Amino acid sequence: MTTRNNEKSPHFYSSITGLGLLFMAILAMFSNFSILDGLIVPDDAATTANNIISNEMLFRSGFISFVIVLILDVLVTWSLYVLLKPVNKNLAILAALFRLVYTAIFGIALYNFLNVLQLLSGAEYLSVFTAEQLHAQVMLLINAFNNGWLIGLVFFGFHLLIVGYLIIKSAGYLPKWIGILLVLAAAGYLIDSFAHFLLTNYDDYKTIFLLIVAVPGVIGELSLAFWLLIKGVKAER
Repeated sequence: MTTRNNEKSPHFYSSITGLGLLFMAILAMFSNFSILDGLIVPDDAATTANNIISNEMLFRSGFISFVIVLILDVLVTWSLYVLLKPVNKNLAILAALFRLVYTAIFGIALYNFLNVLQLLSGAEYLSVFTAEQLHAQVMLLINAFNNGWLIGLVFFGFHLLIVGYLIIKSAGYLPKWIGILLVLAAAGYLIDSFAHFLLTNYDDYKTIFLLIVAVPGVIGELSLAFWLLIKGVKAER
């Protein structure tokens, strides 16, 4: 009975990881389009603040989606570690630690959105600050969120780099091409993050860097999710 359960366990963890990655992608996409792209207007604090006030429930829904993504991140960290431990336990632990650090940084950055809601919904702040001052503080909090997330993505990039390497070296445990895609995705995250830090004219190349991140990132992570859901891992390896 024990042997039979052990044989099934890799497929169980494959399903957990695949479902977690898929739901994370859906929820993150909703939050990005509803909040970051839908309500926030860079360099226009007044419009951003008015958008959030007028669509407060949408903003709150996007925030909740991000919180669920954090929970799923922890779940996927655990299940990915279990799946990759047979390849190299020490590197699997390191990959898990990088992802947990990313999750912690992202959670701290997300706290800024709670402060945004408090500022815009608290009548007491209107008597202390002018509308312009209030809107400026909102943009500062949103920029703090973006900067925190950007730092977190450096750790996420190293997480993907190790996961991709482990898959490449897994000798068929998982497809090598998925590992290559994840390494490319890791390179994209790292290049984009460091470009933010180093280039004063980053906005001039923003579209190029977005493609560098999005194309391998989306293809690689979704390929891993669907493969784990449909095929699972080759447990006999």
